[in-house]
Amino acid sequence: MDEKAMSQEYIGGFIERARKAQAEFEKMTQDQVDLAVKTVGKVVYDNAEYLAEIAVEETGMGNVPDKIAKNKQKSKIVWNNLKGKKSRGILDTDENTGITRIAKPIGVAAAITPCTNPIVTPMSNAMFALKCGNAIIITPHHKAQKCSTKTVEMINAQLSKLGYPEHLIQILDQHSRENTRNLISSADIVIATGGAGMVNAAYSSGRPALGVGAGNVQCIIDEGYDYKEAVPKIIAGRTFDYGIICSGEQSVICPEKDYDAIMAEFEAGGAYVVKDPKELEGVREALFQDGKPNRHSVGQSPEKIAELAGIELPEGTKIIVAQADGTALTDALGGEKMAPVIAAYKYKTLDEGINIARENLEKEGKGHSVSFHSDSEDHIRHVGEELCVSRFVINQVCASSAGGSFYNGLAPTNTLGCGSWGHNSISENLDYKHLMNVSRIARYMPNNHVPSDEELWG
Repeated sequence: MDEKAMSQEYIGGFIERARKAQAEFEKMTQDQVDLAVKTVGKVVYDNAEYLAEIAVEETGMGNVPDKIAKNKQKSKIVWNNLKGKKSRGILDTDENTGITRIAKPIGVAAAITPCTNPIVTPMSNAMFALKCGNAIIITPHHKAQKCSTKTVEMINAQLSKLGYPEHLIQILDQHSRENTRNLISSADIVIATGGAGMVNAAYSSGRPALGVGAGNVQCIIDEGYDYKEAVPKIIAGRTFDYGIICSGEQSVICPEKDYDAIMAEFEAGGAYVVKDPKELEGVREALFQDGKPNRHSVGQSPEKIAELAGIELPEGTKIIVAQADGTALTDALGGEKMAPVIAAYKYKTLDEGINIARENLEKEGKGHSVSFHSDSEDHIRHVGEELCVSRFVINQVCASSAGGSFYNGLAPTNTLGCGSWGHNSISENLDYKHLMNVSRIARYMPNNHVPSDEELWG
């Protein structure tokens, strides 16, 4: 049997088991479904420390304390958002239109998950899938095979104790491009979280796909806003898990008159501000090689970045601030940096600041997110109208808020759609509703008003 046939047989087994499990799960009540969803999140919450440790050990990215916080926080906010919401059977009836909506499972979901979020992305994808009565098959990044698999195994052990069908959640134990291709072309829907090549493959699978675009969050501080409030949040976002979160702040765009004071505030918060051109070039070379991220810098500490850059950092440095020579159109520092390094810019007018953000996003990250620190509703609306991103996070830590928070109305998720700007099918956060089919009963409404031609065209 050749490799292609072996892969088809291998994946066929997963699909067959998933369909059998899904058919049984589909018969379960809303309460039974919700208990399964809660169990997935609770396993990650209860084992946050252990799962964080094995994720860092295997991937070599990020840090244990932040991954513990992520495991606990994401499991809490995703479950909080899902609990009590109807996702099985009749959802509602609109008396005005006569439409009754009935929720139905999509079937078998395939999820491609990244090494940057190897625990919480499989968790949230599984919670969304199960919420709508679906089975799910996960294909993890090869650098996170062990920790993602362990997560699924621990979840399945608890689901088994509660009597749920076996194989509701499966994870591939053989990693290859052929297996991934066969999986995404055999499932009923594909969720793709990761690099552009993988997302493009998902959209080319011949199945409905929900993918994400690149992150390059532009953070603008409004003139007149208290930068002492903004800077600690920006530092917290850029340094979280050593900068590998797609929603982490990437550039800070400051009013010129406050620029020096803002840089001083960064330094007071544990930043090293790079001003020397030679050091600046060292940081560029540490982060990028041939225009692409240097794999040796991804998810590494400030000390490791400094070592790669050939610079010395003061003890206790949390973040490196690099004063970019131009936007991402001419300086790589304006693009996405998978490390605790942020690019700094200054503007004379807010529109100039918006244009800096626009140029950086045109190069990378269009459609993702913008962070804006402002107390002017007019300015907030103006920025919202001018920039083409799916999320504007106001006066918050973007890294931990763009993916949903207890303190905003965005759907909690680890998969952030970027719309057509980022070549994605959704311009919002992936949620359970995206994994639900809805049937609509349309009743005859004889008393509906039918407008005359004069009413329509007069």
